[in-house]
Amino acid sequence: MQFDDDAQLDPSQVEDARASGPRLGGGGGGCMLPFGGGGCMLPFAGRGGGCLILVLAVAGLFLFGIIPSPFTGGGNGGRQGGGRQPSAPPAQSPTGNLASRCRTGADADQSADCRVVGTVNSIQSYWRQVFQERGRGAYRPAKTVLFSREVNTGCGAADADVGPFYCPADRKVYLDLTFFNTLQRDFGAEGGPFAQAYVVAHEYGHHVQDLLGTMREVGPGGRPGADSPSVRLELQADCYAGVWAHNAVKTGFFREPFSKSDVDQALSAAAAVGDDSIQRRTQGRVTPDAFTHGTSRQREKWFSIGYDSGDPKRCDTFSGGI
Repeated sequence: MQFDDDAQLDPSQVEDARASGPRLGGGGGGCMLPFGGGGCMLPFAGRGGGCLILVLAVAGLFLFGIIPSPFTGGGNGGRQGGGRQPSAPPAQSPTGNLASRCRTGADADQSADCRVVGTVNSIQSYWRQVFQERGRGAYRPAKTVLFSREVNTGCGAADADVGPFYCPADRKVYLDLTFFNTLQRDFGAEGGPFAQAYVVAHEYGHHVQDLLGTMREVGPGGRPGADSPSVRLELQADCYAGVWAHNAVKTGFFREPFSKSDVDQALSAAAAVGDDSIQRRTQGRVTPDAFTHGTSRQREKWFSIGYDSGDPKRCDTFSGGI
């Protein structure tokens, strides 16, 4: 995974809240969407910790129902999604010194911070084009907030134990970069720059679902389970991440299409955060009735469907088997 040295980065799409220190407390309701364990918070990976326990208990559930992929012409299309505006927007620091350090693709190849900036730029460039070409209205950009340990969001307080997540209340992605070390150390993922890009692209998949109204159609409530809408929503976000990866070179931020070793990094990350993998590691057994994100095999499968096809229409996880 190599950026085009001459690609011009836009650091304004990433906020750096690390220098301001933790800002717990407050928040305007809504629900967070973490990457790997929970639904309404939508975190990247289900893990222990008080904040995640709250997410699992209150927010990680969805109503049963069949929701066609919004890119197939079915569903609610361009209706805006389920995020509510926070009653009191959380205070965050601005882009900080990202603006001076993250200017070109060459910077993105040298710095983890700038790699996030470049990845976010590419992801949003792709989805902006898709929305325009397919008549889905204007794409509304979402900022990524880099934080350390703890952060206050439009969905309430969160800590790093949650992992990366999307909050529909303020339409932002939240990321503590130490998660990528945890992904390798605790989850057994291969790691690497493209594994990191996959995590970010997955969270922006939730933003796309928010904008298209998919989250609102699914709605909070119900129960988890192997065939639950919670799992289907997460697998669609994996598929959307794969679709971006297929088309990423066309956004002008990368030197060449991603290599097989790059894709293997993403598949390793997807497998590492499957519900069955996490449950075996944390409780020694697999409990399908508690699934919220899908098995390792399912997560690999749906990322691959997106990556191999490059077409968001193929990401209909709500019709038929998964």
